Amino acid sequence: MPKAELLLWNHLRSRKLDGYKFRRQHGIGNYIVDFYCSNLKLVIEIDGDSHFDEDGKQKDVIRDIFLWSQDLEVMRFTNLEIYHDLERVLEDIKAHCDGNLP
Repeated sequence: MPKAELLLWNHLRSRKLDGYKFRRQHGIGNYIVDFYCSNLKLVIEIDGDSHFDEDGKQKDVIRDIFLWSQDLEVMRFTNLEIYHDLERVLEDIKAHCDGNLP
């Protein structure tokens, strides 16, 4: 697992984020998403360098459209956000989760 994913996973695993259950490397259709919370239908993706060239951006758009078509929400963060502002990332995820409870 890339370092940024590992850092975030340490805060998501074992229901550490306010009891929300996340899975890592979860298969949805032909895709493997970084993190997934089935109760909230929430996908979290961590974008490294390969996501910022034109090919990577186009693949992300196609992937997001597919995930949205499955009635899933997608949150994306960059490696740099994880490395330099992890607390804000966690606050954003928690706020999103709290605002989308059934």
